[in-house]
Amino acid sequence: MKFLLLGKDGQIGSELHHKLCSLGKVVALDFDSSDQCGDLTDLLGLAETVRTVRPTVIVNAAGHTAVDKAEGEPDLARLINATAPGLLAQEAEKLGAWLVHYSTDYVFDGGGDQPWAETDSPNPLNVYGKSKLEGDRLVAAHCTKHLIFRTSWVYAVHGENFAKTMLCIGKERERLKVIDDQIGAPTGADLIADITCHALRQVLPTLGNNPTAAGIYHVSAGGYISWYDYACFVIETARNAGMKLKVRSQDIDPISTSDYVTSTRRPKNSRLNTTLFQNTFGMELPHWQDGVTRMLTKIIENQS
Repeated sequence: MKFLLLGKDGQIGSELHHKLCSLGKVVALDFDSSDQCGDLTDLLGLAETVRTVRPTVIVNAAGHTAVDKAEGEPDLARLINATAPGLLAQEAEKLGAWLVHYSTDYVFDGGGDQPWAETDSPNPLNVYGKSKLEGDRLVAAHCTKHLIFRTSWVYAVHGENFAKTMLCIGKERERLKVIDDQIGAPTGADLIADITCHALRQVLPTLGNNPTAAGIYHVSAGGYISWYDYACFVIETARNAGMKLKVRSQDIDPISTSDYVTSTRRPKNSRLNTTLFQNTFGMELPHWQDGVTRMLTKIIENQS
């Protein structure tokens, strides 16, 4: 069993790297790898890597995830998030390999207050969401054995994320303003890696061999929260654990999306319905507080 992991240094990729090793040999690359091409902007090099490695599974954890930056460089976002995954899908199909690809709640417009199901019609509001949706469709169209995991509000101890930003700002300021009308579920990269390995164990020929499980799945931690409540939880948990912060949870002011000036439109409702994944693969997804608390504990331990 051989895995080709792309984006090994990202939040999800870092968690996947060591967990995939329990399933087989892993060739892990990032955009700046020197031995083989892991750069999603180099289509010829990327195709050559797949043909040389001849993996059983391609796991694409790379992507253009800078949402605001994507608005100013749509061609690059499309190349990385759509064209390159489409190429990987074609190369995977030639080998009879599985392709695991990660997508986002941003493929939806965020209307209503119900969790989005896989059967709901996408309608992205921004360049990032549009490029990811195109990637989803190209992967599904060109690779029979595909697993597309749409997730939300990703975080990890490694890399940058909302919680770590709140801690950083909280050390410098005594008051914060955070949006309270965008709702979703913070989802740990470690959970996404566990989900991936759990699903692969069921679909790979030498393990579960369930090719009918191919498809798009929504995966996120249980429960929902606003960015405002998320910030309050992070600050309160960190302060209780002994981290020195200037700001207190009661010093965080809720504001609406309309009060936050940005050129990028974001969905207000990022809830994802994970029933299909849980029923198909028999895995119960934990509440978001579990993973966030674990991440904060590790961050505080690393700083002590």
